[in-house]
Amino acid sequence: MKKLILGILALWCGCVPMFSKSEPAITLTWPPDKPALKVTFEKFRAQGSYEGQQSFLAEVTLQNITNKPIPRVAFTVYMFDKAKARIGQGLLQVSDLDPGQLVKTQFSFYAMGIPASLAISAKTDMLGPKTIPLKVISVPSGASLKVDGVDAGMTPVVVRFTVGTHQLKLVKEGYAPGGTSLDVAADELPGGSVSIELGGLSQDTIELRDGSVIEGDVISMSLTQVNVRVDGKDQTYDRNMVKKLILVQREVSISQPVSPAPAAEKPRRP
Repeated sequence: MKKLILGILALWCGCVPMFSKSEPAITLTWPPDKPALKVTFEKFRAQGSYEGQQSFLAEVTLQNITNKPIPRVAFTVYMFDKAKARIGQGLLQVSDLDPGQLVKTQFSFYAMGIPASLAISAKTDMLGPKTIPLKVISVPSGASLKVDGVDAGMTPVVVRFTVGTHQLKLVKEGYAPGGTSLDVAADELPGGSVSIELGGLSQDTIELRDGSVIEGDVISMSLTQVNVRVDGKDQTYDRNMVKKLILVQREVSISQPVSPAPAAEKPRRP
């Protein structure tokens, strides 16, 4: 069997025959247009069986053949029998391959029978910029998060940040918007978190049906009108124009009138 050199894109690649006694390894390159990674599978060795499945183990060598770092390597390896039926699969992944670096690792998987061929597909764009997963937490939770102006989900949420400075914005109904800038270093370790506390609203919020939002103090409401004080000036809106009202909690102190103490009676002279 001749040595096969296959390029794999992020989608499916064709099946590759398994090893023979005369050719103990298969070498693949990825991607096909500009190869950046060389992957060599040594001969698979049967390890045992469990509930009808056979376990296999092989040594795999991965080499970065470019002059740029590859932040992550993640391939799904599929196994097929002689009838081209898929009988097993496994995950092959390595992190932080420097330019020209060669890494050896072990690849294991289970299969329903003896594999006759293999195929692999890239799980992600491995040549993209390095990303570091960090969890963004808000207090309280359930805030809508935007990273650099792009929606990133509801907190708590894990976001993969590229190296550099990012702007985080959080919005939750009933709370003042929050945000912060986040500097992600190249040596940042995954598994960290960022916590942002949202403050309470200082003013009432009136959302109109045309999409505009007004912040002020609601003075009064009726079935037909809403009176709002904005920057010291009173404004009146028709109730049909108002879509939503968010009122802040206020502490109202009621002062009780103080009754004067009764005057003391003058003593009478006998």
